[in-house]
Amino acid sequence: MQHQPIGIFDSGYGGLTIMKEIVNQLPGYDYVYLGDNARAPYGTRSYETVYAYTLQCVKWFFEQGCPLVILACNTASAKALRTIQQNDLPGIDATKRLLGVIRPTSEIIGQLTSTGHVGVMGTTGTVQSNSYLIEIEKFYPDIKVSQEACPIWVPLVEYNEYRSPGADYFVKKHIDQLLQQDDQIDAILLACTHYPLLMEKIMQFVPHSVTVISQGHIVAESLQDYLQRHPDMADRCSKNEKRSFYTTGDVADFNNHASVFFGEAIEAVKLVL
Repeated sequence: MQHQPIGIFDSGYGGLTIMKEIVNQLPGYDYVYLGDNARAPYGTRSYETVYAYTLQCVKWFFEQGCPLVILACNTASAKALRTIQQNDLPGIDATKRLLGVIRPTSEIIGQLTSTGHVGVMGTTGTVQSNSYLIEIEKFYPDIKVSQEACPIWVPLVEYNEYRSPGADYFVKKHIDQLLQQDDQIDAILLACTHYPLLMEKIMQFVPHSVTVISQGHIVAESLQDYLQRHPDMADRCSKNEKRSFYTTGDVADFNNHASVFFGEAIEAVKLVL
């Protein structure tokens, strides 16, 4: 049996916040990360475009031998995951697996609210897909979900403005708009992997009675549970504590930004798809 790394994909840097938690939770495994920075952001692109880009990157992971790939991107999970799982994976290799970030979060969101009123903050693409509304309803049909698209939040992070005073207006604006939809919200899910970097700002404008949920540790715990339930897959994943990073964009720029998201220095390799 060939032992190969676990693949982690994002349209850019944000998935590194997920990878950071996965590595903390499961440090023994090998991981390959790919950020499709040359074509980011995905959040405002059409379903067809996100699907095409995501499929191309997933195929690249499989060509590297990865038996398991995590879409650490809410937009890709919302717009491409189900189609690739159902239509493409059987023809590519039925033994491979592709997981996303929406289902793990939806499975446990009900445990994090007392009022049964939840807010979801994400990119325009994630919000318009209604993926969280659909998935949460499967597990918690009585929970009321309100959504707020925050199109400016990703650029604030990407351009290193997330700590600036100028970010306050845009962070407060979208939190206020979400809470105006439903004043009983007591849990807000940050449904974009960039948003944890705005956590300090977000907490300034969220009432103390509201819990703000970041996805990283949830996805990491879900992956650990998945590997425990599927020991055959766990056996196929190599365990040498190796980390490799690739980007379709500028390597120097990626390395500079990535260290902020991942929490340590990164040396990526340029990938031309």
